[in-house]
Amino acid sequence: MISPKYFYDSLIANGTDFFAGVPDSLLKNFCAYITDNAPADKHIISANEGSATALATGYHFATGKIPLIYMQNSGEGNMINPLLSIVDPDVYSVPMMIVIGWRGEPGVHDEPQHIKQGKVTCDLLDAMKIPYSILGADNCNKCLDKALAKAYEYIKANNAPYALVIKKGAFEDYALQNNTTVEADMSREEAIEKIMLSAPETAAFVATTGMASRELYELRDKHGQGHSKDFLTVGGMGHASQIALSIAMQKKDRLIYCIDGDGASIMQMGGMATIGTRNPSNMVHIVLNNGAHDSVGGQPTVGRQIDLCGIAKACGYGNVVKASTKEELDAILKDKNTFDKLTFIEVLVRKGARKDLGRPKTTPQENKKAMMEFLK
Repeated sequence: MISPKYFYDSLIANGTDFFAGVPDSLLKNFCAYITDNAPADKHIISANEGSATALATGYHFATGKIPLIYMQNSGEGNMINPLLSIVDPDVYSVPMMIVIGWRGEPGVHDEPQHIKQGKVTCDLLDAMKIPYSILGADNCNKCLDKALAKAYEYIKANNAPYALVIKKGAFEDYALQNNTTVEADMSREEAIEKIMLSAPETAAFVATTGMASRELYELRDKHGQGHSKDFLTVGGMGHASQIALSIAMQKKDRLIYCIDGDGASIMQMGGMATIGTRNPSNMVHIVLNNGAHDSVGGQPTVGRQIDLCGIAKACGYGNVVKASTKEELDAILKDKNTFDKLTFIEVLVRKGARKDLGRPKTTPQENKKAMMEFLK
């Protein structure tokens, strides 16, 4: 395995001292080391992977150095446009290192949302003519040296990107030291339970990717309820709110809840402008804000540093409220104003989840079919 410290020190020795990206579970040990050791002006956990690509581009323009961006392979789609229309040698020719966590690697068991992305991870790099090396658990620091030597030789000779594709288990363990505690009266699961139990029988839920969908699924089991009311957006981080909006616009006789996360809502924040201007009175958009990318190692978001309610108001949501305690959330869920106009609820929750939290037992296709039957 590769030492996160050795990797970081090797990058610094090669002149790469700027890092931007979206955390990934396969890269969490490396991401944690960057968070703990890189200066604040040299590391940005970006809103999405396209933004990370642009941040790296600006850093190169300002310094002439070779920056690094990191992401889960699901983020390849977000970075394709800036890579091809800005970074590519046929356009501005920007050198950079790209580190990609390979979820859904063929032959390695993973969740269904990663299967297709895993199959095409390297194909996408080939299509963009970005060369790459693959590193896994059987690679050591010396193997890393060879990969980095090859990468930097190419980057400097061609003024172009080079990628390192990282398999599961490639990095040695490293625990985040700068793991800021996020104070809150509720856990995310407690908040979801209150919301779920308060909803009318005909209401439908769209839950964002990660822990929130898993907790909603298990809470339905806990209370002996079925799963047909819930669409679990297991992939496509940041897009749950637009799925909910479209359902709400077509099913005006039903209340549609979107259970969102701070990281997801920030990743595709432009969606809030679309929701606000369309103004569906039967939609409740709930952001569970713990200030962290909880599903991929607890790396921080800027969720607790910005005014999400202020953003929702500016986007045109008719009713905007915030719950910091269980009592405040209960009051909001009992208030008729929550359900007679487009509503945005920010709920402050703690980081973390139950250690025994499971995963949905139904396939995505089964989930889709059941939800569509429920909506008929």
